[in-house]
Amino acid sequence: MTTLANDLLIRALLRQPVERTPVWMMRQAGRYLPEYRATRSKAGSFMQLCTNPELACEVTLQPLERYAFDAAILFSDILTIPDAMGLGLSFAEGEGPQFAKPIRSAQDIQNLPIPDPETELRYVIDAVRVIKRELQGRVPLIGFSGSPWTLATYMVEGKSSKSFQKVKSLMFNEPQQMHQLLDKLAQSVASYLNAQIAAGADAVMLFDTWGGMLSHSDYLEFSLRYAQQVRQLLNTKRDGHTIPTVLFTKGGGLWLEAMADTGYDALGLDWQTSIAAARARVGDQVALQGNMDPITLYAQPEVIRAKVAGILAEFGQGSGHVFNLGHGILPDINPEHVKAMVDAVHEFSPQYHR
Repeated sequence: MTTLANDLLIRALLRQPVERTPVWMMRQAGRYLPEYRATRSKAGSFMQLCTNPELACEVTLQPLERYAFDAAILFSDILTIPDAMGLGLSFAEGEGPQFAKPIRSAQDIQNLPIPDPETELRYVIDAVRVIKRELQGRVPLIGFSGSPWTLATYMVEGKSSKSFQKVKSLMFNEPQQMHQLLDKLAQSVASYLNAQIAAGADAVMLFDTWGGMLSHSDYLEFSLRYAQQVRQLLNTKRDGHTIPTVLFTKGGGLWLEAMADTGYDALGLDWQTSIAAARARVGDQVALQGNMDPITLYAQPEVIRAKVAGILAEFGQGSGHVFNLGHGILPDINPEHVKAMVDAVHEFSPQYHR
C-alpha cells in the first residue's frame, strides 16, 4: 500500500487523533470548474468522460491543483452498475440519467447479471489504478457506489423521479421481487467496491441518495438492510491497513442510531441534521462527515467562513469529523467560494484538536 503523505482523512474516519479537521467535497470534480468543462468537452460526452480512465483521472485530480483538499474522490457515476447489468444508461441534456430498458417484470429481475468489475466495469477499476498511480500518495483516494436502494429507484423508474411511484409500487405490491432485486444489487455493489479497494481506493463511500424518501419501516427494510449487507461483504483490509467505510443517506437524520449499528466507520450528514445533535446521538461509535448546506457557497466569502466556523464549533473538540457539504456542490458556484471554505477549515479547525 502506498504510504500517504497526508492521511488526515483516514485517521479522522477511524476516529484517530488529527492535527486539524480534514476537508473534501462531494462532486468536487465537476461543472463548477472551467478546467472540468474543458475536459468534458474534449471527451465528447459525460459517459465518454466516465469510461476513459485517463480523462477520469485528469478530472479527479483537477480540484487538488486548485484547493488544499485532503482527499481525491474517484470520478465516475453512481449508475455504472445498472448500466453494466445491461439497462442501457444515457444522459439527455437537461434531463439527467435515463435507462433504455428499465425493470418492468419479475423476469427482468431474474435475468439481471451480477457484473464482474474487472470486465463489465473495467473502465472504473482501471481509472482507480491510474488515479492511484498519479496521486503518488499525495492524499487518499475515495471510491464509491450508489446504494442498492438508490440504484433500484433509477432501474425501476427508468429515470429520475419526484414521486417514486413505480419503485414504491413494486416495493408495496411485490416485496419479494423487490428484495430479490436489492439482494442482487447488494452483491453487485460489494463486488464493485471490493474491486475498487483492491485497485487502490483508500476509503469507500456508499451514496444512498434516495433512502430519505422512504417511511421509517420501509427505510429499515428496503434501504438500510441492504447497506448493511454491502458492509458485511466488504474486504476492508489491504496490506495490513484498514480501509474506512462511509454511509451517506440524504435525508437520513431520523435513523442515525440504526445507521451507526451497520458497521460503517462513518456517517455522512446532510445539512438538515445538527452535527452537534448527531454527535450526541451516536457518541464515539462512528465518525461524522459534513455538513454545510451546499447553497452556502453562493454566499459571500465572509459568510462562508462564518458558517464553516459554526459547524466546526458545533462538532467541538476531538477527532472523528470530516468537513464536507451536506450534498454535492452545484454547477454554477464561484470556484473562489470553494477556496474560502477550504481555507476556513484549515484556519479554524486546529483549535479543536489540541
